Amino acid sequence: MKAAVLKAFNQPLVIKEVADPTLTPDGVILKLEATGVCRSDWHAWQGHMTTPNANMLPHILGHEMSGIVEEVGKNIKNFKKGDRVIVPFNQGDGVCPYCVSGRHNICDNRQMVGLDFNGGFASHIHIPNADLNLFHLPENISFLDASSMGCRFMTAYHGVMTQGNLKAGDWVSIYGSGGVGLSAVQIATAAGANVIAVDIGDDKLELAKKFGAVATVNSKRENAIEAIKEITKGGSRLSVDAIGHQDTVLSSVMSLQKGGRHVQLGMSSNPKGGLTSLPINLILAYEIEFIGSCGMPVPEYPKLIRMVEMGHLQPGKLVTKKIALDEINQAFEDMNQYTGSGMTVVTKY
Repeated sequence: MKAAVLKAFNQPLVIKEVADPTLTPDGVILKLEATGVCRSDWHAWQGHMTTPNANMLPHILGHEMSGIVEEVGKNIKNFKKGDRVIVPFNQGDGVCPYCVSGRHNICDNRQMVGLDFNGGFASHIHIPNADLNLFHLPENISFLDASSMGCRFMTAYHGVMTQGNLKAGDWVSIYGSGGVGLSAVQIATAAGANVIAVDIGDDKLELAKKFGAVATVNSKRENAIEAIKEITKGGSRLSVDAIGHQDTVLSSVMSLQKGGRHVQLGMSSNPKGGLTSLPINLILAYEIEFIGSCGMPVPEYPKLIRMVEMGHLQPGKLVTKKIALDEINQAFEDMNQYTGSGMTVVTKY
């Protein structure tokens, strides 16, 4: 099969023919129809990831996937050849205490697609433990929409709705209008929130307005904290950092009203596991909650899929570029330079 292979960190992926995946009794082999190119892939390409197998090379990245079932293992009960599916990128074992309580995304034995085993920058992929870790894709949701949900949209949904405990009418500030940030804008707006988008790019802020932001702040030209305090008359109830930089983390926390809630969606590239300074005295005095959010557990998928089915959410509209697998290295270079906007999806293998 054709694949884009990571042979050395921060070096171009090598487009080449590799061995087809091997089917296991509990696994499924998919023919991929669309694969998103996510900033998490960029972090893995840079060598920032800390999962047990993330630094084993050579490797195939890619974790935002949808496709068609081509082969099924002998123990598979829930899928058959020809089924349309979407791939949750957090894969649980189904038996640890966290999986049993519905939190597959923080499974004790979690496997990350494209990190712990070969991912979706290829024409085909093998998904282990597939009865638990695949989800049927309704006929009226396109593969493009499905792969647009793949990581960024799912991550934003879990972060905003579950971890953020969003309520209709809330003021929500969202730092970063890339794929995760724009997803969060669309989701929070659909849930009835008043969204303020913050970024340094006017083109990205225009997209945020398109997806429902009632106000935007260019933090290159104005003080985002002051602007948000003025717009909201005191601060946001929920603030989301979709970037992971030191300044966006701090600004997000300091944009909150008393009793506000910060949700961290963006991964930090700071050393020592993303070590970042926080205004502890402010967090204490204002009783601010600082909450992490990682992917999305499988039990939340039906709610998200239903909202997409009904047209309340339209993840495919976040896609601004469709590319061939051969063009993957340019997508990483765009992320290096923080150029481009929206989402890029591989649709030709």
